[in-house]
Amino acid sequence: MDNESLVGIGVYTPTEASRLLHIPSRKITRWLKGHEIGGKRYERLWRPQIDLNDGRIYLGFRDLMEIRTAAAFMQAGVSAIMIRRAIDEAQKYVADERPLSTTQFRTDGHSIFLEIADESDDPKLLDLFKKQYAFKRIVDQSLKGVEFEGIAPSRWWPVSKQQKIVVDPERSFGQPIDTESGVPTSVLAAAARTEGVEIASKNWLVSTAAVRRAVEFETSFSKAA
Repeated sequence: MDNESLVGIGVYTPTEASRLLHIPSRKITRWLKGHEIGGKRYERLWRPQIDLNDGRIYLGFRDLMEIRTAAAFMQAGVSAIMIRRAIDEAQKYVADERPLSTTQFRTDGHSIFLEIADESDDPKLLDLFKKQYAFKRIVDQSLKGVEFEGIAPSRWWPVSKQQKIVVDPERSFGQPIDTESGVPTSVLAAAARTEGVEIASKNWLVSTAAVRRAVEFETSFSKAA
């Protein structure tokens, strides 16, 4: 992949993804690269959007959204093996290589998981979906703040729309930006630390409120990483 082909996809290392998603980078790498435990090989959950042919793992924006949903299911007690099987099954019904983060999976996924559970007799999964609202609650929470175009996620507001910070693969390679100016929050926050809020505001032609929001955002995500 060259730089031109990366436009509109977003580019993140596991460390950057970890900072945004609050999920350990080692887990992200394991899910997207596969791993071995006790001599048994566990394949990756899905193929990452980006391959720079350097042996490292990179994520696209869609990978971020897929990981959010997969992580939510794992937290609820669904095994990685079961999630991998659900992805394989969902791809048959959803015209998307990363089905967990699509709007269509919000309705079809419940039946897909239950069908797999019936085959494998997984009690944890059966318990999870005894009440039908459990599935929707998990998916809706994992995709909170996400906007869609068609069935696929297109941009993500990691705090809220009111905070005017967005993660959009069409802008700045998917790095968090101030929506009004398009300047990455990391740049505004760094400028504020070295120059002060007022000067950073003037130099980058943004409001002081935008600079303060960027500082707060970067500080909070640094603490969570």
